[in-house]
Amino acid sequence: MAIIKQTEVNEKSQALHKRRSEAVPRGPYNITSIYAESGKGAIIKDVDGNEYIDFAGGIGVQNVGHCHPKVVQAIKEQAEKLIHPCFHVAPYESYVKLAEQLNELTPGEFTKKTMFANSGAEAVENAVKIARKYTKKAGILSFERGYHGRTLLTMTLTSKVKPYKHGFGPFAPSIYKLPYPYYYRAPQGMTAEQVDERLLQEIRDFFLNTAAADEVGAVILEPVQGEGGFVVPSKTFVKGLKEICEENDILFIADEIQTGFARTGKWFAIEHFDVAPDLMTMSKSIAAGMPLSAVTGRAEVMDASEPGQLGGTFGGSPIACQAGLAVIDVIKEEQLVDRANAIGKRMNDFLQELKETNPFVGDVRGLGAMQAIELVKDKNTKEPAKEEVAQIVAECNKNGLIALSAGIYSNVLRFLPPLVIQDDELEAGLNILKNAIEKVSKK
Repeated sequence: MAIIKQTEVNEKSQALHKRRSEAVPRGPYNITSIYAESGKGAIIKDVDGNEYIDFAGGIGVQNVGHCHPKVVQAIKEQAEKLIHPCFHVAPYESYVKLAEQLNELTPGEFTKKTMFANSGAEAVENAVKIARKYTKKAGILSFERGYHGRTLLTMTLTSKVKPYKHGFGPFAPSIYKLPYPYYYRAPQGMTAEQVDERLLQEIRDFFLNTAAADEVGAVILEPVQGEGGFVVPSKTFVKGLKEICEENDILFIADEIQTGFARTGKWFAIEHFDVAPDLMTMSKSIAAGMPLSAVTGRAEVMDASEPGQLGGTFGGSPIACQAGLAVIDVIKEEQLVDRANAIGKRMNDFLQELKETNPFVGDVRGLGAMQAIELVKDKNTKEPAKEEVAQIVAECNKNGLIALSAGIYSNVLRFLPPLVIQDDELEAGLNILKNAIEKVSKK
């Protein structure tokens, strides 16, 4: 696959950007100046005819790739038959069938039920509603560096102040933050085991110092922090947290919105930790870009809400549900769980080599095809290299690679390539990344 570099003058993109500036507010941000025209697999083509290797995947939406033929066909066939009668008015089989499949695919040897909404934030909002209804306890615990959405409640659950929360208060009540392990930035000399032990004790102390356990209904955790910089906890920490929840009758919610659907080398990231959550939120890659999200959980918990207390006009539309069913078929048929592990290994090996040879690369981390590098100005002080990351992202875009930054310090490069990416595309993308890092490090 020949990758066409971005030209010096992108007239159509520039014209569109001028129109965008006049018609759309600043709030909906843009990571690149690329105006996409079409996409196929792991390649995006812009309106000026340039092609880009996509290491962003719509921020984790395109696990099965852009415009997968099976997903496109499912959308076309459904659109010709029934677009949207509203599940609350005239229900349809695809909603029920997709719920059945998610009940079976998600971890946990117990009876489950599933409801659908439109976005990740809606899924989180509904999971919190369900948890509060079932436990009759209002308190919700989230984590430092966590990200859960931009609505009032999910923004409150989110940790990073700028840009997500700045100027939007006051926030929702009865939300508390817990510490989440960050082994790379642990105090010097402290082992991962010591970090886990200390943080789990801090969580136990939280119930003495801040809010009593009988006031807390649920804990929500990203098995791998997404916006927080692809920070991966240990199995010891996650299992210890689940034990604390069980001891105190607190529900455990796994936020799998970015980590789900084969991304981490398992169907769901929480499976890496041998923990079955009480509730799970899903979205992003669930339907390959159609607006769809889900909450799946223990049947008795999901059934706590009365008829009419959950749902929404567009939640679980026939088209989105058919796309979701097609996505599951594609992941199984093309063995994308295994492919995620293969992609992840190649990326991790490549990034580890960069870490050994480049003074900027301080840490490499991730699970499966969810990999990241943290860039620092000095490997001893670990001072975040925020400006350099921004320059590297721009350099990648200029040379045909779409890359993303992340992290509480904005100094992490994160990679979410479609799991259908071809080997030559992956290698080309990695080489563009390497050249960009080397160019910026020489400045």
